[in-house]
Amino acid sequence: MSILGKHSVVHILAGGTMAQHSAKHLIIGGGIIGCSIAYHLTRMGEKDVVLLERANLTEGATWHAAGLVGQLRSSRNTTRMLKKSVEMYDRLQNEEGLQFDWKKTGSLRLAATKERMLEAKRLATMARSFDLEMQIISPAEAKELFPLIEEKGLEGAAFIPSDGYVDPASLCQAVAGAARKQGADIRQNVEVLDFNVTNGRITSVETTEGRWEADTIILATGMWSREIAGKLGLKIPACAVEHQYIITESTGSDIGHYPTLRDPERLVYYKPDVGGRLVVGGYEEGTLPFGDTAIPGKFVRQLLPENLDRFLPLAELAGKVTPVINEVGIRQVINGPIPYSADGDFVMGWQPGYQNLMLATGFLYGIAAGGGAGEMIAEWVVDGQPSLDLWPLDVRRFGPHHGTRAFMYPRAVEHYAHHYKMRYPGQEHETVRQLRLSPLYQRLKDQGAVYGSKNGWERPLWFAPEGVAPVDQLDFLNPGWKAFAAKEHMAVREKVALIDQSSFAKFEVIGAGALALLQRLCVSNMDKPVGSVIYTQMCNEKGGIEADVTFIRLAKDRFYLVTGSGFGVHDSDWIKRHLPDDSSVHIVEITSGMAVINIVGPKSRAVLAAASESDVSDAALPFSTAREIVVGAAPVRAARIGYVGELGYELHVPTEFAAHVYDRLWQAGENHGIANVGYRAIESLRMEKGYVYWSGDISPDYTPIEAGLGFRVHLKSKGEFKGRSVLEEQKINGVQRKLCTFVAPQNLPLTGGEAILLGDALVSLATSVGFGYAVGQIIIRGYLEKEHWDTEHFTLEVFGEQHPITQVEGPVYDPQNSALKG
Repeated sequence: MSILGKHSVVHILAGGTMAQHSAKHLIIGGGIIGCSIAYHLTRMGEKDVVLLERANLTEGATWHAAGLVGQLRSSRNTTRMLKKSVEMYDRLQNEEGLQFDWKKTGSLRLAATKERMLEAKRLATMARSFDLEMQIISPAEAKELFPLIEEKGLEGAAFIPSDGYVDPASLCQAVAGAARKQGADIRQNVEVLDFNVTNGRITSVETTEGRWEADTIILATGMWSREIAGKLGLKIPACAVEHQYIITESTGSDIGHYPTLRDPERLVYYKPDVGGRLVVGGYEEGTLPFGDTAIPGKFVRQLLPENLDRFLPLAELAGKVTPVINEVGIRQVINGPIPYSADGDFVMGWQPGYQNLMLATGFLYGIAAGGGAGEMIAEWVVDGQPSLDLWPLDVRRFGPHHGTRAFMYPRAVEHYAHHYKMRYPGQEHETVRQLRLSPLYQRLKDQGAVYGSKNGWERPLWFAPEGVAPVDQLDFLNPGWKAFAAKEHMAVREKVALIDQSSFAKFEVIGAGALALLQRLCVSNMDKPVGSVIYTQMCNEKGGIEADVTFIRLAKDRFYLVTGSGFGVHDSDWIKRHLPDDSSVHIVEITSGMAVINIVGPKSRAVLAAASESDVSDAALPFSTAREIVVGAAPVRAARIGYVGELGYELHVPTEFAAHVYDRLWQAGENHGIANVGYRAIESLRMEKGYVYWSGDISPDYTPIEAGLGFRVHLKSKGEFKGRSVLEEQKINGVQRKLCTFVAPQNLPLTGGEAILLGDALVSLATSVGFGYAVGQIIIRGYLEKEHWDTEHFTLEVFGEQHPITQVEGPVYDPQNSALKG
């Protein structure tokens, strides 16, 4: 019964307390992201959408944003999401008649060195595979587009015609106005004070205008997200850093039709401004974190003191790009906090541990992302998942350490400084390292391990032999590390090797309802004998692959789950969101309790047998089974499974015994030429064997049937499971696309994401790539539509050049599994 007007209804909550206000979807934060979410929710037909803003709209970071709208990012789906922003801005201005100074003039990226030209060509290839037009042009053509640049010394440039720029505050107000017309209730000067939570669900929100009850809470609070989420006991990995730009006096030219301009070598960007003025900003070393202890006061529509000393190096570099900068004065210096995150990308999705808290924060380029991000969040809320797999932006990619001050701010400052700096494929971060260490860390370091980092874990990438500095050797065309990884690859194929995979995320699923739960979630029959190793997928209702995991059945009601180092939060959250309410199932993380040593290669059984008093023969430990054995004096769970396509054993070892087990295996293997192997070799080994990688080859965008994993989908031996109806239909009637394998004889400089062409037509992109050292071929994987399945010859675009590739039946190594099951 309504007694207080629209959205002001008295509701009786659990415990008898009163809620003065009610909404279906309560958005907190009135910047571009929050307003866009309100717009898209109401555009989808949702009612009772309410947005609360603590001050006035735009008065956080939106109002002082530079306003560049670029679309190309390193992820295909992130790029698609940003393309949706441009589509929305076009629609609002051209079809709905709203005015917010959206200028679709394109963007220009200068290449001031040969390396930058290679980078630009790589980006152009990536853009083509993402179906985004990006042209490589000459210095003279670049100067035609932006006459103020100094073309001398340039190698060329890249131009994206559909990029542009916009006035951020006008855009935000226009989107808010459109949302209001569609029924959104946008309330300003309403501050969130606290939350009420029952059984992992936010039941109500305390504000300065009273208590709000809502089905869904959407946190779009930018740099305040960390402080607001702190009221819920959360450490959101979103923060803010200082960012400066200048507005020049008039250049004396009509520049409104110019594209935006970026010169990454000189670390600067440009946006045309009114009156012939230029906005010039950049990403310098040593920016300052903002609000690392607390955001000072209300901080409403405020700027920070200008720091011209810190900006001066950028100004000098800008003077080389556009000499006119040296002649015109500075009209204004803007120093404002901009949102950032622990890895420099957005923080989106359902917050683990809460049933109804959606995050939409950490938007470094919120104006470029605003339209598309709002649409994706609205789909996530209404449909349960977005139409694009957004794993690179999903909050579940983070671990608990990412939101700490000790990790997040140093890493954000590093990301900021590297925003335009040259980053080679595979380049690792330098700050906040040696956080999570395997018990084998020092042993492997002493043997030349070159470490990378994954979810805080230090993991060997490759091993530098004696006389070679243990420093990563990176390059666009011929990275030095490949020669060493090739030797590790062949050690696995020909001899025996040890791989430290302690960083695997590991859980136990326990309880009387464990089997029933996993039968509902997994595509494979989980009711296998104790000791079975079960490789399977967990799918959503549309059949998309949410997780690619391995289980070991330890007992009737006890399963051991192993997944990738970066997927533990994601995969466990998927399970937790489907737990029954009767407490018959519990999931417990044991990652830190178990190290993993993978012993692989044709001689692995002989070495393991020499180090163990247990029977490890094929009869005692067949493929796809696990049992408890002893290595040296240590208890070990040995599983005949692996990811490199060779005879091998994953040895799951209590952490305190790991060094002892490693030493025993190494001693037993010395006469067999035992070697250490890193993760770069794992990648080439799994490519030879045709194994897939979640978030690359497979994701919620694809089903197991499309990915060639139909053999893991058990329709006859089990009942209903999530996604069954879709997968059953695909098994009966076939699919319209499938994951295919391509090869070429030369070792091309591939990194993934390259365009696969048939004639001039884009038909796919490389989901993963690697050189198969045992077969002497580059191997590429990518999805093809049915009409192309019988086509043999394609081309691959690499740094703007096209190379012939051949479609083949995979896998290219050991298709009969004789080595794997030997």
